[in-house]
Amino acid sequence: MVAVVELTEGPGTGVAYAKAALGLLRRPGDTLPDVELVHRGVTVSREHLARYDRVCGLRLTDALPATYPHVLAFPLAMRLMSAAAFPLPMIGLVHVSNLITVRRPIDAGCRLDLTVRAAGLRDHPRGRQFDMVATASVDGEEVWRGVSTYLRKESSPRPAAGGDPAPVPTGGAVWRLPARTGPDYAAVSGDRNPIHTSRLGAKVFGFPRQIAHGMWTKARCLAALEGRLPSAYTVEVAFKQPILLPSTVRFTSSAVDGGWTFAVTSKRPHLTGTVSAA
Repeated sequence: MVAVVELTEGPGTGVAYAKAALGLLRRPGDTLPDVELVHRGVTVSREHLARYDRVCGLRLTDALPATYPHVLAFPLAMRLMSAAAFPLPMIGLVHVSNLITVRRPIDAGCRLDLTVRAAGLRDHPRGRQFDMVATASVDGEEVWRGVSTYLRKESSPRPAAGGDPAPVPTGGAVWRLPARTGPDYAAVSGDRNPIHTSRLGAKVFGFPRQIAHGMWTKARCLAALEGRLPSAYTVEVAFKQPILLPSTVRFTSSAVDGGWTFAVTSKRPHLTGTVSAA
């Protein structure tokens, strides 16, 4: 039976990162905590929403972008993943995919009830992965759901099978991403993982310099599609190769079957995604 833990205030992420660092020596376990964290009556700061919109290239409106509830729920996910009972160390987890369903437009004036739980710990060819499932409800009605899939790498990738690599798309829009893209998004999202904000921190985990947040890239893609999205939809992305900062990348999109496919690439793919009506 799932244990429901009610929070009366939003947890901060700074303490969670400190706990996560202490958990680096944790031995991997086999069971996710059967716990759901709940934070009721969450209100949106329009000033914060405007800063988020600017950082991600979104229009300034009272409607919450599809990726914004993820930011609201992220401290809950951090608290859960940094807890002593969590079977995998949080630092070193790789966000490999994200699926969001917007069931109806969400006005910034709504009071949101947020829930977060972990589910589906499973083997992967490169280690183990699991899902962090978050929801946002208004007056008892679920209006948003997000599923973030994380991978804990425990082995090196195997060489790809034979065949030509997929061609890199041409055309589209060119985005020039400055080094501040990481710190700017960290400041507004609360995700201050040093791989995004510090060259030194990135090098510790094998990157030559800091990398863009995957959820910033997803939000920026949705900004490029604004005005062409249905009122209720599902948007799913796979995070491929990291975007080193600074960098120049290309955004391409195509209308298909009432929705969209899109990608962010350079000489290699960084993100692929789809939008479909919910």
